Amino acid sequence: KPEVEELFKADLITFERGVLRLVPGVAEYQGAFDALVSFGYNAGLENLQRSQIRIKANRGDWEAAADHLMDWTKGGGKILPGLVKRRKAERELFLSSFK
Repeated sequence: KPEVEELFKADLITFERGVLRLVPGVAEYQGAFDALVSFGYNAGLENLQRSQIRIKANRGDWEAAADHLMDWTKGGGKILPGLVKRRKAERELFLSSFK
């Protein structure tokens, strides 16, 4: 178990750095940062890089960026309830920075 935790921590650092590289302005908003790290870990930093989430966040349109998290609820062309639940939680966490 300690080895697994160390591997996870190393992965997490990679995703945190990736989010900061792709959306530098998110650093000052903990909830939004955490939500994007979660998204990047789940969907991949490549998908974050080419997403409307990143484009809107880098323009400072935080609410639109949060809304675009909901674009990522499909797997195999079908809406997956687990992804809907995950994206709603990430959206809520993201917006918690701006309340």
